[in-house]
Amino acid sequence: MLDFCGEHDITADMEVMPIQKVGGAYERLLNGQVKYRFAIDMASLKAE
Repeated sequence: MLDFCGEHDITADMEVMPIQKVGGAYERLLNGQVKYRFAIDMASLKAE
């Protein structure tokens, strides 16, 4: 599947956020305000 997507330039849009903003992301999800996938920036775990 990944090879097919690469050959046909199929990509996923995503929004990278720090772990500290996960609560806000969940609220946006519940309110239907999400257009992209969320990805947590794991480096932000060290900032705590």
